[in-house]
Amino acid sequence: MTERLNMEGVYPALITPFTQNDEIDVEGLKNLVRYVEEGGVAGIVPCGTTGESATLSHEEHKRVIEIVIEAAKVPVIAGTGSNNTKEAVELTMHAEDAGADACLLITPYYNKPNVKGLKEHFRQIGEAVDIPLILYNIPSRTGLNMSAETIVEIAAEQANITGVKEASGDLKQVGKIIRLVKERDLDFTVIAGDDFLTLPIMSLGGKGVISVAANIVPKQMTEMVNAMLNGDMTRAREINLQLYSLFDAMFLETNPIPVKYAAKLLGLPAGHVRLPLGELSKTNEDKLKQVLSDLSLI
Repeated sequence: MTERLNMEGVYPALITPFTQNDEIDVEGLKNLVRYVEEGGVAGIVPCGTTGESATLSHEEHKRVIEIVIEAAKVPVIAGTGSNNTKEAVELTMHAEDAGADACLLITPYYNKPNVKGLKEHFRQIGEAVDIPLILYNIPSRTGLNMSAETIVEIAAEQANITGVKEASGDLKQVGKIIRLVKERDLDFTVIAGDDFLTLPIMSLGGKGVISVAANIVPKQMTEMVNAMLNGDMTRAREINLQLYSLFDAMFLETNPIPVKYAAKLLGLPAGHVRLPLGELSKTNEDKLKQVLSDLSLI
């Protein structure tokens, strides 16, 4: 297996900018990579939920990953999950060939697989590639929560499954994953999948966050997470409180509607959201503008 990714720090779940003609904004995407890198992020995650992967064609999906890998100076964790195992294998193999440092695999959505199916799904992906793989547990999107036991069993059975992005919102579950990993002496990292829960998850032993807010405030998110990693809880709490209104504003409507609007207000390339998502309502535009103004971002 290739070298394991030291998955600590902030990883923006990068937005995918579109042109007025609804094509990938290639130069805009490169500019976004530069913007978050200047903020000191540890790595970048293209083609996640925030990157509107569900509305990208296969060719667009692959192209976004290629563009980010070509532009990035930091590790790239490519979103390659699917509820179709063959499709997930294909996308993950492509990302490996393109030079991704790791891949992020969402729990199969809609199908609601049983434990046996989940294990086989991730086994087939794991055996198809050599790079590290990170599970992504987000039941609010998938309709299925992977239990702590299942996550740890999958990791124990597949050597290149090295972490989980935990977005269940259940801190008891997060703590159980970390405890079971320690009991079984696995080299496995838990990373937050929710800006709100970054500090609580890190206090339990998590190592960072795959972040929506880092599209907008990469420097501040990096400072907060690094403070936690360095044991400076006082500073981390201070930044967390400063950014809390932004975390809330990022979910005024379905992600990534607010974050793309915020990016536009900051003069960053973003473009529209693709259907079936619609643009942010006027009421929420005003709320978001106020939050960004209060933080002196606009």
